[in-house]
Amino acid sequence: QVRLVESGGGLVQAGGSLRLSCAASKRTLNSISMGWFRQAPGKEREFVATIAWNDSSTYFGDSVKGRFTISKENAKNTVYLQMNNLKPEDTALYYCAAESLYYEGGVGRREFDYWGQGTQVTVSS
Repeated sequence: QVRLVESGGGLVQAGGSLRLSCAASKRTLNSISMGWFRQAPGKEREFVATIAWNDSSTYFGDSVKGRFTISKENAKNTVYLQMNNLKPEDTALYYCAAESLYYEGGVGRREFDYWGQGTQVTVSS
């Protein structure tokens, strides 16, 4: 079992910045990346960013490209989400998740199978 603990959320004015952290209790042999997702009230969960443990490759959702960056400290099993130029529409509960790769019958399957409790980010206009 992997436990994820997020921190760093809060209230910020539009145009401001926040840095979220996500500390994982451990990595398993199947762990391949860590990701951030967010969910605003009444909306579906939205992909924000991921970073791979091995080669640090990153991916971002269209709505945050150019404003958010993601980084990691392998030795601490910790991932960071730096959020700049925040907008009111970035207001949401932000979750980190651990992605694993499993092979079943020779076919690889990726799954975000561990999730944190979430940290609230509120951006005022």
